[in-house]
Parts: sequence; structure tokens; C-alpha cells
Amino acid sequence: MIPLSFAQRRLWFLGELEGPNPTYNIPAALRLTGELDRGALHAALRDVVERHEVLRTVFPAVDGIPRQRILGAESVALDLPVAEVAEADLGEALARACALPFDLSCDVPLRARLYALGPDEHVLLLVMHHIASDGWSMGLLARDVSVAYAARRRGLAPAWEPLPVQYADYTLWQLDLLGDEDDPESVLAEQLAYWRAALAGLPEELALPADRPRPAQVTHHGDTVGLSLGADLHRGLAELARARGVTPFMVLQAGLAVLLSRLGAGTDIPIGTPVAGRTDDALDDLVGFFVNSLVMRTDVSGDPSFTELLARVRETDLEAFGHQDVPFERLVEDLAPTRSMARHPLFQVMLALQNNAEAVLDLPGLKVAPLPGTDAPAKFDLSFALAEEFDAQGAPAGLTGSVTYATDLFDRGSVEAIAERFVRVLETVTADPAVTVSQVDVLGGAERAWVLVDWNDTGRDVPEGTLPELFEAQVARTPGATALVFDDAELTYAELNARANRLARVLAEHGVGPESLVAVSMERSVELVVALLAVHKAGGAYVPVDPEYPADRIAYVLDDARPALVLAAVRTAGRLGDALAVPCLLLDDPEFVAHLASRPGDDLSVSERHNPLLPSHPAYVIYTSGSTGRPKGVAVPH
Repeated sequence: MIPLSFAQRRLWFLGELEGPNPTYNIPAALRLTGELDRGALHAALRDVVERHEVLRTVFPAVDGIPRQRILGAESVALDLPVAEVAEADLGEALARACALPFDLSCDVPLRARLYALGPDEHVLLLVMHHIASDGWSMGLLARDVSVAYAARRRGLAPAWEPLPVQYADYTLWQLDLLGDEDDPESVLAEQLAYWRAALAGLPEELALPADRPRPAQVTHHGDTVGLSLGADLHRGLAELARARGVTPFMVLQAGLAVLLSRLGAGTDIPIGTPVAGRTDDALDDLVGFFVNSLVMRTDVSGDPSFTELLARVRETDLEAFGHQDVPFERLVEDLAPTRSMARHPLFQVMLALQNNAEAVLDLPGLKVAPLPGTDAPAKFDLSFALAEEFDAQGAPAGLTGSVTYATDLFDRGSVEAIAERFVRVLETVTADPAVTVSQVDVLGGAERAWVLVDWNDTGRDVPEGTLPELFEAQVARTPGATALVFDDAELTYAELNARANRLARVLAEHGVGPESLVAVSMERSVELVVALLAVHKAGGAYVPVDPEYPADRIAYVLDDARPALVLAAVRTAGRLGDALAVPCLLLDDPEFVAHLASRPGDDLSVSERHNPLLPSHPAYVIYTSGSTGRPKGVAVPH
């Protein structure tokens, strides 16, 4: 048996770590309209499996080490089951089939199903595992199935040229090419040294404007929103790329880095991008998993102009492409970032400018149309994919694509806004490449009005009156409703009002009235709320004094405020210091509690206050730290 390629090793490891799941399934559903030769289609699929060894390879582990085991074509039971299904039930049937996981140890990485909607209406579903395929491979698979089907309809075997190599040959060649990292002259050692330096100090996680905290373990649940750049913008991107000596991808990368930075991701922006990985012409016609991921580290620091940023991106990208032979999986092993089940290592945002040949199935006598895919699994937090379109004269006609996002983190509306902002950034920088990063506005007119006007429209009509008046009005409306809960104790509005009135009468007898200060030093309790409300009812303002404050701060606050009275509890009074020069009422002292119970609980009359209480009178005085370090009291009116 043969070892796995580096790319296959990572997928095998993830399968073992996460258990069988459909995250790395690659589905393709095609509607076939016309007279279908089911036998020829089944035979064509078997021809393709025979042609490409990787499609009849399983990945068992021997002593914990996975190996490629290539099965003989005659021993592969590649069935083409046919199911009768109604049009209304087709979507659900496809979703179920796409979600079936592969057991890589014994399942070949290709499944085929045929759904019959009528005599001349079928849907072919092909599901491949990523361990045996990539985007380039899908075009090859469609081409080879087309050739084989045409031949089988005529009763012939496909007459294609034998493949010069198979995927197993590539695996062995890759291991030989990279060499031993202990050999300083090897490709692997040289390129790993580059990446260690290029990615030193890379942020482990990019700060993205997510709607929810990151879960402890990624679920890969994803969804997709559309992304479209018009022909005018496409022409602007192409012209800017030519003028600055960069590729369209580099312009897109720089624009995405600007967007992420402006959305709060900082100035060190790692963006992943896929590369075909087919570095030899012999691999061009071979189905298999060749694609590699590169980390494009984008430096947005220093508020550069966009043209300056493009120069940085060009230098970084050319170096990265020159060191693309190191498989991403081997790079992760070497750099050993903090392992997390919650995020993708080294980068969490992917950008792809697709240039793969479109997967076109050409079956004689049939009209073939691709069906929209089911919910896409999210391998990254955000994944931007675009493809260029050109008119008949070869002029830019726009870019179309999508943004796939992790639903663990983002709501659909948020990602739609991100896609719109990406387009807006690109429009800005192509119109004026000299604009600096900080000058790029990511908000549209509606968003700007929302943030600056709607969110700031906090004006509200509030009732006139003092806090005691407002509270007593609520007591009149709902006397029996629960007003206060603390541990097992509950008070209704009527009960709380009566207790506060009794204490307020005592405070008034001690001279508390409008513009009087009463220090309150109590722990959280029912008595604390009663005390604060009673101070207001008597007309005074309370000064909160945390019993946990340092003794010198407590002494300073009491000396500066000069309260008329102090309200405390037995256990907190001792923290107020020995030099307390004003009366102190201990609200939980049994003798005082008994005295309080004898007082009337009805609302205070106007005559019981020393002066009328006005909304402009202070309700409480809070002591801040003060710019000089000495606390300063701030009076807050009713």
C-alpha cells in the first residue's frame, strides 16, 4: 500500500478527529432532459472509475497510519441506483444523499444516484469526497464521463489515451520532490524556512465582526450569499491591475484586506487562497486532490495608499507563489499554531478567483443543466469565491460568485452587508487608487444614516416629576405586583412603599430634606433598596459608600460630602471608621427595627418635608476617581 499525499493526510486526520461527516463532500447535481440511456451512463461512470485510480482507492489505517489501497476495477461495486421521485420532493432527496458521509477506510470516494422525475426527465447526482477530488477535477470528471457515455451509446469502449501517471505516482513524486527537512538543501527545508519567517507572529485568530461568539467546536454549518461585480467595476479592476503590474487577484486581495481592517480586524490580515497544485503537465488530466492553500499575509499598517498596499501585496504574493510546494498541512505541522477545534488554523478568511475550466457534461441527445447546490458546509469563517466573465470580444463583463459563511458566527443579513461593503471598497479604490486605507468608507448612504441618525435618535418623552412621585404613581397602579426580589424575600409595590415611608419619616425627623445628603453604606439587600427609596421620599440625596472601599477613601468621601446622616447595617458600620462625626442609623439593629415598625406606612404629606422637592434637586451624589486621583462628587438631579 502507498502513503497518503500531504493534502490527503489532513482530510483523513480530520475525518478521524471529527468522525464521519459530509463537510468534505463535493456534490454535483445535473438535470438531464431527453432520452437517457441508463445502461450507457452506468457503464460510462465505471469507465471513469477504471481510468482514474484515485476514484477506486480506499484509505485504511495500519497501526494508526493511513495508506492508499487501490482496488481493482472489477472489484468496485459502483452502482447507479435509480429512484422515482416527484419534483416537489427532489430537493429533500438530494439534500439527504449529499449529507451521507463516506467511510474512507472502505468506501470508494465517489457515489452516483439517478432520480427519475419522468420518462425523459432525470437528475444525476455525483458526490465525491475531497480526498480524491478538487475543483479542477470536476471539469475533468465531466469531460471523461461525456466521452465515455458517447462511446457506450454506440456500443463501444471509450478510446482515450492512457493517463501518463496516476495519483499514487504523484504522491510518491511529491514526497521525493520535497525531500527530507533535515537536509538543508531539500525543497522542503528551504521552503519551510521561508514560511517560518513570513508567518512569524501571525495572529492566531482574525477579529471579524461576527454576530455571535465563536463556539468551542466548529460545526461547519454554512450558508451562501451572492457576490457580483458589474462590468464597469471589472474593467476598472483590470485597468488598475495592468497599471500597477499586479494581477486581478492581487487587487481583490488588497481590497478585501482593506475591508477587513476597516471592519476592526487590525492591520495584520492573513487571507488564505487556493492554488491548483498541478505543477507538472502530466497532472493536468488527472482527477485527484492536488489543490494547496497559501497564506497571504497582508500588511495594512501605517495607513498606506491603495497603490502602496498593492505594491506590498505584489511582493508578498510573488514570494508566496514561489514557495507553494510546501503542502498547507505540512506547514501547519511545522508552525504548530495553538490547536483549536473552534477555528481553521493560520487563517479564517479564504479568497479564491476561480479559473478552472467549467465542468460541462455533454451527453448526446440530452439537455444538461446544473442544479443549485444544497447548503454549503463552511470550512472557514468567511470564504469569498469569484470568477471573471468576458464578452465575445474578450472584454471584462463582470465577476460573479458568492460568500460562504459559518452560520455559527454570522447572520445572513450581516454577510450580505459585508458583501456589499466589499464591492463598495473596490469601487472606491479603483476610482481613486491614491486613497489611503483610513479614507476608504465602507458604509453606504443608508447604513450611514442608520448609524449616525437612527441609532442616535435617543430622544424620548419622559414624565415630569421626582423619583418618589413616579414610584408612588406605580404603587397606585399595581399595588399587589412584585416590586422587589432578593434571595427568598419578595415585596409588593405596596409593601415596599410602606417600609420606605416609615424610614422616610425617621429621616425627616433627623433633618433630612431637599439638598440634604445621606450616606448609605450597606451590602446588597432588601434594606438597601428601602433605604435608597426612603432618602428620596424624605427629599434628600443619597451618597453610596461601598463598604469594601479602602478606609482612606471612605474617610475622604464622608469628610468631603458632610452628610446629615449615615445609614448602615451592623456589619458594615465598623468599616466607616472611628471618626464618624454624624449620626448613624443601623437599619438591621433589632431595637431600630422595632421602632420603625411603629411608624405609619402611608405616603408622606407635603407638610412632612422641610421644603418642597423639585425635579432639579439632587437625587444622589456619586464619587468618581477624579482626574487628579482624588475622588470628586457629581450630583445627579431627579
